[in-house]
Amino acid sequence: MLGFIVRRAMQSAVAIIGLLVLVFVLTRLTGDPAALFLPLDSSLEARQEFNRLNGFDRPIYLQFLTYLGDLARFEFGMSLRQNRPAMEVALQAFPHTLQLAVIAISLATFFAVVVGSIAAARPGGLFDRVASLVSLAGASAPDFWVAIVGVMIFAVGLDLLPTSGTGGPLYWIMPIGVLVLRPFGLLVQVVRGTMIGVLSTPYVKTARAKGVSPTVIIFKHGLRNAVLPVITVAGDLAASLVNGAVVVETIFGWPGIGKLMIDAIIQRDFAVVQSTILVTACAIFILNIAIDLAYALLDPRIRRQTT
Repeated sequence: MLGFIVRRAMQSAVAIIGLLVLVFVLTRLTGDPAALFLPLDSSLEARQEFNRLNGFDRPIYLQFLTYLGDLARFEFGMSLRQNRPAMEVALQAFPHTLQLAVIAISLATFFAVVVGSIAAARPGGLFDRVASLVSLAGASAPDFWVAIVGVMIFAVGLDLLPTSGTGGPLYWIMPIGVLVLRPFGLLVQVVRGTMIGVLSTPYVKTARAKGVSPTVIIFKHGLRNAVLPVITVAGDLAASLVNGAVVVETIFGWPGIGKLMIDAIIQRDFAVVQSTILVTACAIFILNIAIDLAYALLDPRIRRQTT
């Protein structure tokens, strides 16, 4: 198991370095930071001095080598906008995104397991058809569209919920509701399809013949053997929530790492952009390792392959 973790860590390290190279180059193509951080009437000499002080006047490959050297010393640069360590800014925002992602994927998984299992108990029935329709609609609806419609209905039209911020429980409803919708829709389909296959196996038919209650068959015998694909898909969706909450955080003014990333890109705060990408990539790597370990613990065949 330790060897498996080391191999995955090395693979992820290569991927993260490649990602950092790409982000480093792309951020430098967004324009000259001096044009944003200095007054419009600033002289050419002032802009050149600003770039010199921040190292932007050097060739891009030398800037990147300096950046890698700083990373080796766990130095991630300073935020030009906030004048404090960029990694501190990123780590301060990340828990807000993590809270949204954890709550959203937990709610989506719980309700998807319940709905998908009940739908699989009677394929083609009324509940199954309704659940399939709702789940497909949820999986297909774009996050930005659902968020904007939610704001128009619940904040502007009915004046029930706030449009943005983190002031209290009411502020959480729309961001979490939007983030739950797509994972719920996808997971319902996964649970339903897997459970239909499991419930048609001989041992389930034997349990029914012995008079075991349908609830026990579905949620004890059936779900136990259907949980592995659900864990895999839920883990991938959780990673996508951590990585893809940018739109939701921007629309609802949620102070997470996604909104911070967008703001830093607009402001050409290169160190903050690089730090947000690094934090997000490391979080996804750790999450994927945790999913693989959980998968191995639940399935002895996989555990033997990883040793």
